[in-house]
Amino acid sequence: MERYYSYSRFLKEYFGEKVFKICLDGGFTCPNRDGTLSTEGCLFCSQGGSGEFAEKSCYSIKEQIVLGKSQTSKKYQGSKYLAYFQAYTNTYAPLSRLRLLYEEALDREEVCGMIIGTRPDCLPESVLSYLEELNRKKPVFLELGFQTCHDRTALFLNRGYVSRIFDEAVLRCHKHGLRVTAHIIAGLPGETAGMQYETIDYLNRLPVSGIKISMLNLLKSTPLAAYHEKHPFPLYTMEEYVDVVIGCLVRLRPDIVVERITGDGPRNLLIEPKWILEKHKVLNTIQKELKRRNRKQGDSYVGRNLHSL
Repeated sequence: MERYYSYSRFLKEYFGEKVFKICLDGGFTCPNRDGTLSTEGCLFCSQGGSGEFAEKSCYSIKEQIVLGKSQTSKKYQGSKYLAYFQAYTNTYAPLSRLRLLYEEALDREEVCGMIIGTRPDCLPESVLSYLEELNRKKPVFLELGFQTCHDRTALFLNRGYVSRIFDEAVLRCHKHGLRVTAHIIAGLPGETAGMQYETIDYLNRLPVSGIKISMLNLLKSTPLAAYHEKHPFPLYTMEEYVDVVIGCLVRLRPDIVVERITGDGPRNLLIEPKWILEKHKVLNTIQKELKRRNRKQGDSYVGRNLHSL
């Protein structure tokens, strides 16, 4: 029995077979780093803009795809790939530049779709209209950093926008027929498990199609790591994290795809918690505990999303 709507299941249903993501670096920056909003960035974000697993921007998009295919050839024998623009804010550029990058990726025969990681405050109508146009040719999926629905926490994190901006972006993406995945973080400073469940309830009311849940981790050279050194705050144990994730899953709307329920972080940058490096152990523990408790995604979900109102 499948306990939650897994990403692998979604991809097989959507594309008819297994597909593999190739992480790309389009050479973007972020308004939260270039001085438009801030120069510090979100407190938890690495110097690589969360793109440490992407190919290098010194190569063209075509070259990065070729390199990505080569590096995954031992564990993936299929023929379909998703081009994943991952590092920094991947809609934060003039539309003319976005066209060059996106179309270079989608023109590849083996690329069956594209994933774009970005911020909800970097989605002007001109970009959404263009993405809607591309989406008619090959699927275009958006991933939006959200972290929490609690604006007080977001202010501490230097996120740079209030939650209302996220709501509006999701609704506009939905209007343009674009699938949206929300990133949230468990274990943020000052947040209780109940507050994290409120973030799940918040997302349930929006036309969000996917969710990524990560454990808060401290990375070298980040403002959050420096803050933690001066003002230590507790980080979840694996057992605490598993319990919170299960609490999130049982509240989560059943049609939302669970694209990630853990993250292993760059080994060379990770300070704490070290247990997140044991990714398979974390995933297996979550599965075993769901089975032991006889719980599954949506067991405690009650409500309607905004799209149905």
